[in-house]
Amino acid sequence: MNLEELLRYTKKADEMIIKTLAETGFSIPEASTLFSHVLSAQHIWAKRILGQKPNYAVWELFDPEDFNNIYQSNIEMLEEILANKELTEQITYGNSAGDGFKNTIEEILMHLCNHGTYHRGQLAKILKQAGYVPPVTDYILLKRQGLL
Repeated sequence: MNLEELLRYTKKADEMIIKTLAETGFSIPEASTLFSHVLSAQHIWAKRILGQKPNYAVWELFDPEDFNNIYQSNIEMLEEILANKELTEQITYGNSAGDGFKNTIEEILMHLCNHGTYHRGQLAKILKQAGYVPPVTDYILLKRQGLL
């Protein structure tokens, strides 16, 4: 699997989560907070790679009605990165605590995708506990269904 495939998976899985959260009327604050974090983290990592200052904090709380627009903006940045950056390029950045680090774009994108998968699992649990049927966002199932 390559990063383009992993980002397609992230894109599809996030779309499914946004759709399900909208179907709940965004009635689960814990889910909205957690998905806001997923979106803000994607934004922050993309901005770091692009050498730009992020607009959001790590735990920024978004209006759920804005999820789709923020998601679309994130995807555009990530697609720009894949199209125009060398995956082996080293990015120097500071975390929210101000500590300095250096990683390749490939490592950062792998983390970004894995981070989203981790939190989508948590979102599935939150949705189920609230009485909703969470979307099945497992990579292999989406692949089998021809969605990737």
